[in-house]
Amino acid sequence: MNPKVDAFLSEADRWRDEFRTLRAIILACRLDEELKWGKPCYTFEGRNVLLIHGFKDYCALLFMKGALLKDDAGILVAQTENVQAARQIRFSSVQQIEEMEAILKRYIDEAIEMERSGAKVAFKNTEVFETPQELQEKLDRDAAFKSAFEALTPGRQRGYILHISGAKQAKTREARIEKLAPRILDGKGLNDRN
Repeated sequence: MNPKVDAFLSEADRWRDEFRTLRAIILACRLDEELKWGKPCYTFEGRNVLLIHGFKDYCALLFMKGALLKDDAGILVAQTENVQAARQIRFSSVQQIEEMEAILKRYIDEAIEMERSGAKVAFKNTEVFETPQELQEKLDRDAAFKSAFEALTPGRQRGYILHISGAKQAKTREARIEKLAPRILDGKGLNDRN
């Protein structure tokens, strides 16, 4: 048990009992416990396997490589349509978690075996995602910006493409590009810390 996770749980307003129940199940599977991204994260030999997180309507167990799990029970969910690797199992009560304990342990064991084997998720290439017209225009007219954008990792490029594409109006997409340009020029991803 990690004291940082103890502190996280003591401060949790919502889902505290559900988090504690999930934590007990996960720790019984012999994973190491850390606090990453402000959430309880469980690792195997230093590699992230799963984490616990909560939302307004549910809490979830998120498998980092959930797309590779067999999902015999049909309970894994992609958080959004653009998530490629991670999958969640969602809960709304302690009772629901307790009823699924055997299944959860089976999924966790499979995820550990996947890490042990070195299995990797085959990610879509960034080119598969359509670059918003406004971003393409900025890339075409600003060589320094284009060079900086192309120097970003594929995941960071994808993050920017998806974030900018998410705006419905052209003026909002343009505003996002201008706001994010300094981060791109500094080689930072959308969610990187300053």
